[in-house]
This record gives sequence, structure tokens and C-alpha cells, in this order.
Amino acid sequence: MMTILLKKRQPPAIHRRLALCGLLVFLFYGCATVEPPPTPPGQPKPYKIGKNWYQPLAHAQGFNQRGRASWYGRDFHGKKTSNGETYNMYAMTAAHKTLPFGTYVSVHNLENNRKIDVRINDRGPFARGRIIDLSYTAAKKLGVVGPGTADVEIIALGTPNSSDLSKSTGQSYSPANYYQGDFTIQIGAFSEWTNAERLREKLARSYKNVHIKAFFDGNATFYRVRVGKYSSLEEADRNEEFMIQNGYKNAFAIAMDN
Repeated sequence: MMTILLKKRQPPAIHRRLALCGLLVFLFYGCATVEPPPTPPGQPKPYKIGKNWYQPLAHAQGFNQRGRASWYGRDFHGKKTSNGETYNMYAMTAAHKTLPFGTYVSVHNLENNRKIDVRINDRGPFARGRIIDLSYTAAKKLGVVGPGTADVEIIALGTPNSSDLSKSTGQSYSPANYYQGDFTIQIGAFSEWTNAERLREKLARSYKNVHIKAFFDGNATFYRVRVGKYSSLEEADRNEEFMIQNGYKNAFAIAMDN
């Protein structure tokens, strides 16, 4: 009796190649969706293959943030910034609570679609809900001077590459890790030492690493009361929320370099 061996039918080569391509796209770019997903802040735009849309992953060290922008001008002109520079209201600079000094950020006014780039050389704004304090000139170009504040998105660009300064093709930047460093939680700021010390003593009964940081801006000294020390921004953000829930409504995370 003759035995006939039947080979298992293989899918056409083109189908195998398409399946492999689909697997690679999934591994590198995530799950597909039927409709184009909204683009998260700071991420590349989605793209379409066939009927499916794919969202490329953002850079692991990217930093973007949405909130209110404010500005500061003549009252601070000529005074000391947190990184030791003299504040110039006509320069393209800004204050941020946690980004390293020298970092350039792109600021997008979500209300009028204007965009600018500024360099971080100061700390602030010292108010919840506000994420960046712009110099007068930066705020004027962004359309913030009149209304005083605006909804913005900021994206960290990095520090400028010095080799590009003489080129006419534009500036490029080297990104950094904006989520690691030394952070703390600021609870309040006072012009009188006794008021700061009173709050420090109260906090020290329940929390560790309570300290006062004095800052002289060239005109007056401010005493900033802070709690804790954290090596990641994520940890600092969690403890910021904890302090708010425990009655300190004006608490916010800030870098410890000032």
C-alpha cells in the first residue's frame, strides 16, 4: 500500500511578509486603533497603515507640561535670579520650578497659537496652577502681557549645542533627563524670619527634613519653608499631592538648586 505524505499548506509569501511587518510595527509603536488617536503633548503625530492608526512612542527623556503661564517685569528688572544672573526683562528667559537652569523650552500659547523659545534661569512661579513665569519680552511676543496669564504647553528642548552657534541652519539641542535630581516641597515663603521659623517648627512635629532656604534677590530676603528631599520628580509630585491633601494648599514641588 502506498502512503501519500501531504505537505501542510503554507500561506503565500506576500501574506507572511505582511504579517511580519505588522508584528514589527506593533512591537515598536504600540497598539493600533481604528480611528486616529489624539496626539499627546510632545509626541510625534500618529500615522496610518491600511485601516489602522499608530502612535509613535515619545522620547523617554522628553518633558512636556500644560498649565498657566504668567510673566514678571519691571519690579524685578536688575534683581538677582535664582541661578545668580541679573534679571533682564528684555531677554528671552523664564522661570520654572524644576527644569535645570540653562534648559531651553518651547512655549506654545494655546489661546492664540503663538510659539517662542526661552531659556530657564530662574525659579517660579510660586503659585499653584502656573507652570512658567516669562520675562516681559517673552510674554509680549507670546501675547501674555495684556491678559496677564494664558494657557500654554511647554516642551523642554535641552541645552544648546555650542558647535551650532556659527551655523545658519538653526540651533540644535541636547536633551537631558528632567525627572532625576534633587527636589523638595515648598510650603510657604515669608519676608520675616520669625514667620518662617514658626511654620518650620509646626511642620517638624510631623515631617522629616523640614528646612528654611533664604534667598536674597538684590533688594530683599525671602525665607522659603520646605519639606523633604526626593531624587525623582515623580516622588516629589506624589508628596506634593500628599501635603495638599493634608491642608497645605499652596504646596508645590521645586528643584533644590536655589
